[in-house]
Amino acid sequence: MARAGLTTDRLVQAGAELADEIGFAHITGAALAKHFNVKQASLYSHMASFDDLKRRIAHLALGEIAARSAEALAGRTGKEALVVLANVYRDYAREHPGRFAAARHPLPAGQASGSAGPAIAQMMRAVLRSYDLPDAEQAHAIRLLGGFFMGFVTLELAGGFSHSPPDPESSWLRALDALDATLRTWPAAAP
Repeated sequence: MARAGLTTDRLVQAGAELADEIGFAHITGAALAKHFNVKQASLYSHMASFDDLKRRIAHLALGEIAARSAEALAGRTGKEALVVLANVYRDYAREHPGRFAAARHPLPAGQASGSAGPAIAQMMRAVLRSYDLPDAEQAHAIRLLGGFFMGFVTLELAGGFSHSPPDPESSWLRALDALDATLRTWPAAAP
């Protein structure tokens, strides 16, 4: 019998909070059961498997990133939109490092298409409209933006920029200038 008050949503929220505290890779069923003062087996009446919980945390994180992005992008275009979107990723990662890691957790194709991931890609496409990229080039540009946002922030959170000047903020701003310039002068596709 399921413990009163224990729900899938509460498990996902607690798992997300635990991921932020100890890291997404370090969350375990045992730690989550301890949090709720239940036996680990009790968790499985609310989720199919521990990987199911991780996928649900990934969905939560993607939804939060999409919501923040939509709010921040409203009425913005061009470089301003690019900077705002980049800062959403960076700020979210700083506030929720475990959830940020969860957003990169692999989802099966059916679940990925039902997540907020496609909405995030659409917001990136909206940012790119200001840059007048051909439709055939947009997927490449979206991958460039996503790779930069994820890569820079992941390295920054791991302390990768803390051992030498310049400070990460200066590099972040210069890289955003470079991305803006790259998008404005996107090379033509090879024949």
